[in-house]
Amino acid sequence: MPGHLRINEGQDNMFTQLKPGKKLIIGCIHLLPLPNTPYYQEGDYDRSIEKALRDAEALIKGGADGCLIQGIDGGIFPNTDDTDYARVACISVIGNEVRRMAGPDFKVGVQLMWNCITPSLAAAKACHADFTRCTALAGSTSSRFGPIVAQPLKVQNYRRRIGADNVAMIAEIAGYHVQQGGYDKARFIEQARDVLSVGANAIEMFHGDEALNERMVCDLKEAFPTAPVVLGGGTNIENAARRLKYADCAIVGTCFEKGNWGGDVQWDAVRDYVQNVRQIEPQ
Repeated sequence: MPGHLRINEGQDNMFTQLKPGKKLIIGCIHLLPLPNTPYYQEGDYDRSIEKALRDAEALIKGGADGCLIQGIDGGIFPNTDDTDYARVACISVIGNEVRRMAGPDFKVGVQLMWNCITPSLAAAKACHADFTRCTALAGSTSSRFGPIVAQPLKVQNYRRRIGADNVAMIAEIAGYHVQQGGYDKARFIEQARDVLSVGANAIEMFHGDEALNERMVCDLKEAFPTAPVVLGGGTNIENAARRLKYADCAIVGTCFEKGNWGGDVQWDAVRDYVQNVRQIEPQ
């Protein structure tokens, strides 16, 4: 285990550009099923492009800092790093359309679920995205699709070969997509160290209990003061300012869709959420 973690050292990504005290608010854009997935219907791809542009416009209008474009594909995913060519091609085009519309300052991320990291990096490279999200960058977890086993050497070699070092990788260690039992601080910190040691640029976590969530964020900040902490869930208009007090970023889905997971982003929900968060930022 390395004695010194080079967290974002010598890199230029959306986290190294983050001003002290600034909170990044990232809204999820949930796509319709993509081609060659079980629930795809003819026309879904074009409708996904239209939805992505609508959602991005709503996020911009509401004051969010960026978006995470996700291929949710009806909720059935491969449990390996690899995926179908059509999914990669389609999400690349969708990401490019959003990037062209939104401009360079709006952060764009792409993620092919469940843990297709190298395909997501390829798509991010193709559409000039800023980041991707990794369910299991190190270690392993379980899912209803089968065991999820990380391949960090494959990921980092591929990332380097395609010149995607500037595509930030947000690595999840606790939350929606990673099973967890009771809180074990030592194990939690070890998981964070593991993902940081294999190239993560930020740590993603969340816990449903607000007090424990804050404790976990503070434990990460104590152990890794320079590592950005991303809340991968659990925030809403009412609690966002409290939950983000010590964290750096939030990825927001259902709240911006007003409870209709997978639906359209509602700009007024984004506005109300963002206004509350901006109040805790340095003026």
